[in-house]
Amino acid sequence: MENLKPPSEKDLLDRLHERPKKYLEEWLDFPAHIHHASYRMANPPVERPQSRMEFHRLLQGLGIPETNAAVSEKFGYGVRVDTNGDRLVAVWEAHTEYYSYQVWHIPDDKTQLLEFGKLAFPGYRFPIQPLGAQVNALDIVISPERAVPPDFIRDLLPGPHIYGSRVFGEEIAVVTSFTPDDSHRERYLIYSANPETLLRHLAKAVDGVVTIENYYHLLLLPFPEFTRDVDRIHELEQHALAQRGRIAEQLGTSESKGLQEWVNQLTIDFMEVGRFAASIRYRLSASVPYNTIVHATVRGFQERPLPPFLPLSDYILGGISGIADGYQQLIKRIEAIESDFQSTISVIRTRVNLIQQEQNLVLEDQNLRLLARVDKTTKSQAMLQHTVEGLSVIVIAYYISGLASYLFKELEELGWIKNAIAWSGLFVPVSLLLSLTLMLVGRRLIRKRMSSKDD
Repeated sequence: MENLKPPSEKDLLDRLHERPKKYLEEWLDFPAHIHHASYRMANPPVERPQSRMEFHRLLQGLGIPETNAAVSEKFGYGVRVDTNGDRLVAVWEAHTEYYSYQVWHIPDDKTQLLEFGKLAFPGYRFPIQPLGAQVNALDIVISPERAVPPDFIRDLLPGPHIYGSRVFGEEIAVVTSFTPDDSHRERYLIYSANPETLLRHLAKAVDGVVTIENYYHLLLLPFPEFTRDVDRIHELEQHALAQRGRIAEQLGTSESKGLQEWVNQLTIDFMEVGRFAASIRYRLSASVPYNTIVHATVRGFQERPLPPFLPLSDYILGGISGIADGYQQLIKRIEAIESDFQSTISVIRTRVNLIQQEQNLVLEDQNLRLLARVDKTTKSQAMLQHTVEGLSVIVIAYYISGLASYLFKELEELGWIKNAIAWSGLFVPVSLLLSLTLMLVGRRLIRKRMSSKDD
C-alpha cells in the first residue's frame, strides 16, 4: 500500500486553488464514509448563487479555513485535517436544476472499519439547513475489504432485495438495496479485491452512483403530479370534444353575435390550457435528457454479475422504464389540445368574417340603391327648379310689361308718344331681359351669402 500513499498535505494545499475539480481526487482515499444529498432549485438562476454562498457558510460551520477551500462558479470543495490525521472533505456542485453536497470522512487509520450512519469524524455535525426540496440522500461506505459475505451485506442494507454488480470491467463491487434507512438515506457499499483498482476508480464510482441516484429521482419526482395531470388532460379532451360538437351543430345557423361569444369562451379556455401546458412543459421537458443520462451512466458502469445479487440495472432501468416516454406523450396530448383550440377559434373567426362580409355586401347594395334614388330625385328637383325659374322669368316679365303699358298710356295722353300699344309690344323683349337679369343677380347674391355663412 505504500505506493498508494497520496501526495503530502503541503503539495495538496499548494494545488488546491489551481483547478478545483481536477485536484479533488488527490484528497480522496479509502476507507471512506460519505454522506451525499441533492436539492432541487425552484428558481435556478437565483438559487444557484445562493447555494454557493450557502456552501461558504457550510465551510465555516465545519471549521474549514478559506486557505483549504476552492470555490468556482458551479463547483467547490474544502478540506479539514484533524489532529488525529482524519480528513474531512466537503464538496458542493451546482447543476441545471439541482445542487448537491458530499461530505467525506477519510480516516487516517486504513484498517479502520466504517459503519453506516453518522460520520465518525471528531465533532462532526452538518451545520446548515439547505434551501430547496431534497431530491435524494445517500450513505456510502467504501471499504478496504477484499470480499464481503452476502449474509453480512444483507444485515447492513435495509429492504427486501439486494442489488449488486461489478463495475468498470474491474473487481469493484457496488451493492445497495435502494431502500432508505431510518435516517432516510439509501445505503451503498463499494469494495474491491484490488486496492489499486479501487483507488484509481474511486471518484468515478462515487460520481456514477450519485449521478444515477440524482437523475433517477429527478425523473420520478414529477410522477405523482403526472398521474393527476393525465386525469386533468382527459377532462380537457372531453370538454374540447363536447365544445366542438356543439359548435359543429350551430356553426351553419349561428349569427355573428353568437359566434363571437363562442370565440370569447374558446379564447378563455385556450388561455387556461396554455397555462396548464406551460406548467407541464416546465416540469417534464427535462425528462428525456435525464433519462439519457441515467442510461448512459449505467452503460458506463460496464456491469458484470455479482452473485447472488440482482444487477443494479434491473432496478434502475426497470424503475424508469417508459417514464420519459409517458411524460413526452403527455406533453404531446396537451399540445394537441392547444392546437385544436387554435384551429376551432380560427374556423369560427373565419365564419364571423364571412358573415360580416355578406352583411357588408348587403349594406353596400342598399347604399347603392339609396344613392340611385337620391340621384334620381336630385335630377327631378333640378329639372323642377329650372322649370320654376323659367316660369318665374316669364311672370316677372309679364308684370314688368304690364307696368310699362300703364306708363306708355300716360305718355300717349301727354302727347310724348303716339302709339302706346306699339311701345308696349316693343318693351316685351326688354322686360324678359330685365327679369332674366334680376333672376341671375339674385341667384348670385344668394350663393355669395351662403358661402360667407359657411366660412
